[in-house]
Formats: sequence, structure tokens, C-alpha cells
Amino acid sequence: MKNVLHGLFNGKIIPWERQSPRSAEQLEILKKVEIEERYFIQKMSLDDSSRFEELSALHLQLIAFEEDDIFSYGFTMGMLLMMNVMAEAETICN
Repeated sequence: MKNVLHGLFNGKIIPWERQSPRSAEQLEILKKVEIEERYFIQKMSLDDSSRFEELSALHLQLIAFEEDDIFSYGFTMGMLLMMNVMAEAETICN
């Protein structure tokens, strides 16, 4: 098992660039979303289409902030859990 801290420090582990494997269900939903977006963009005026694309970009930015917060929260909770485990281990070992 590789050392996670060294991987993070040396840039071999980059959490924000992870590629999560997609299930068949996720791929099907993604395909449906793309089809619906294309449908609405074709129905819109050029100006509305541009605004819709800008809106989509803003949604992606918000999602990135939320993922950052979730990662930070999850990491912190994991560390707090480990601190509790280590405290219990000391009690058991002593």
C-alpha cells in the first residue's frame, strides 16, 4: 500500500482530478441530460442559448465549491474518528 501523505505531497494523488467510474445507470442519465440540453438549446434564440450555457457553467462552479466543502468535511470527520480510535486504543493498551 502506498503512503497517501507522500502521494498527496508529490502530486501523485490529486483529489480534485479523480475520475470516478460511472455505472451504466449514471451513463444513461448523463446521455438523457445531454439530449434534453440539446433540445432546449435548439429551441432557444442565440442570446437565450448563450445565457443557458453561462447558467450551466455557474451550476458547475457551485458544484465544485460544494464538492470541496464535502471533501473537507469528510476528511475532518475521518481525522476526528481516527483521533477517537487512537484514544480508545491507548486506553485498551494501558
